[in-house]
Amino acid sequence: MVLRRLLAALLHSPQLVERLSESRPIRRAAQLTAFALLQAQLRGQDAARRLRRLAAGPAGSLGRRAARFKDTFTQELRRGLRERPGPPPGSQRGPGANP
Repeated sequence: MVLRRLLAALLHSPQLVERLSESRPIRRAAQLTAFALLQAQLRGQDAARRLRRLAAGPAGSLGRRAARFKDTFTQELRRGLRERPGPPPGSQRGPGANP
């Protein structure tokens, strides 16, 4: 509790804040933070630009890709279900199963 009050009093001192802002570690931390924020903003803008270009491509291009994905997924799922081994004998449960 005492440490918190002491820290709050120090951080409310304009002279101390000014001296800290001029120190090399604090300036470097601010530079790195600004760099990281700028890079994230640029990457976000680039991703948004690519998505807009993809959506605005040839008419129905995105729709065709989605339909092709759905068809391929459905075919692979059905093929996987056909090729899986059946249950071992006697492991069936249900109305026709022997107790």
